[in-house]
Amino acid sequence: MKSSALRNAWVAALGGFLFGFDTAVISGVEKSIQGLWQLSDVAHGFTVSAALWGTVLGSLVAGWPAEKFGRRRVLQLIGLLYLVTSLVTALTSSWTAFVMFRFLGGIGVGASSVVGPMYISEIAPAARRGRLVALFQFNVVCGILVAFLSNYLLYDLGEMAWRWMLGVQALPSFVFLVLVFFVPESPRWLLKAKRDQEAEKVLGEIGEENPRDAALRIRTSLKEGARVGRESLFVPAYRKPIFLAVALAMFNQLAGINAIMYYAPRIFELTGLAKDASLLQSTSIGLTNLLFTLLAISVIDKFGRKTLMIIGSLGMIVTLGLVSYTFFAKDFSGLNVMFYLIGFIAFFAFSQGSVIWVYISEIFPNQVRAKGQTLGSCTHWIMAALISWAFPILIERSAMGGAYAFAFFSAMMVMQLFFAWRMMPETKGQSLEQIQSGMIAH
Repeated sequence: MKSSALRNAWVAALGGFLFGFDTAVISGVEKSIQGLWQLSDVAHGFTVSAALWGTVLGSLVAGWPAEKFGRRRVLQLIGLLYLVTSLVTALTSSWTAFVMFRFLGGIGVGASSVVGPMYISEIAPAARRGRLVALFQFNVVCGILVAFLSNYLLYDLGEMAWRWMLGVQALPSFVFLVLVFFVPESPRWLLKAKRDQEAEKVLGEIGEENPRDAALRIRTSLKEGARVGRESLFVPAYRKPIFLAVALAMFNQLAGINAIMYYAPRIFELTGLAKDASLLQSTSIGLTNLLFTLLAISVIDKFGRKTLMIIGSLGMIVTLGLVSYTFFAKDFSGLNVMFYLIGFIAFFAFSQGSVIWVYISEIFPNQVRAKGQTLGSCTHWIMAALISWAFPILIERSAMGGAYAFAFFSAMMVMQLFFAWRMMPETKGQSLEQIQSGMIAH
């Protein structure tokens, strides 16, 4: 594998680091801002989920500029959004401005979830595509871990600690913004834009032995997509990849992952831990997420996407069921909830967490990949916003709220197991054009 392909993938994946940091950092500040602005349960849930509603819009709109102006230019805009919004949310004293710029930051997250994996999949060799696209998820979990760790380290800074927790994101945002100016444009986008010589040059740089033949195969796939439905996504020929993307994205959030990431300290406080200990236990969740994502990256191109999903589904059914039982029984001795949640995170990171962005970026044909990635990401973020808004209301207003929530998540993983076992085709080792031929209904 050419070093340029790896370098380009790493730069694009840094957007995932900011995605993860932005997602998790709110867990350390959500109680502080609730007290600062005297928010009701509903207003508090809305404030915490504001970024997620931004991700819905970001994932919806990112596909069009990525198709019109290129993946690289959109990545640059995403870096700028991350930088500006992290500074404003850290410095503002207005609840309205805080919510507005959390929403705008969410637009950057949503756009990153569309354009980052799509860009990496289009510049990655087929044999290593799973591993390189999974770098995006690896950076997401790195961002989550760093957010949890920085929240814990900054906790003792007093009433203004929450501002520092949010503001430190500006530094990696600036680094990402600078580096993304030094990556090439996607060769598949260049071919769609009729810039054939530039595309062949990039294909050579990323390791294609015969760039001209590779460009010819991509042009052929674009023509096949044009015959099927031009650039329309919702045509009968694309029913299979649409179903797979929507189902996978829904199950990703129906596992409860964002509810746990956003409210980990509060969940641990419900079991009797003090706030500083809760923040430290949240860091252990972030570390587990990182280690098992690394494990998944090392085997995803060997074992395949389907196998990882089946293993992870079985583990999540058991661990979420145990958390639910513990809340029903109100038996919080021995930090059992912490161990069960760490087990859940391990299985999630090994399966859904590492597979989702790889799989959705692969299964749509070249002609409609941006729209397909938009559909999958938008579905993911709508579900994330709904669950993250509803979760604190449920656990605050019902003594058994935690038990019911985790029982529901466990039941959803039973359905995911059936989906992965019976409906999910394997894609490992195939070029994007080979996958396309198997996904289109002729």
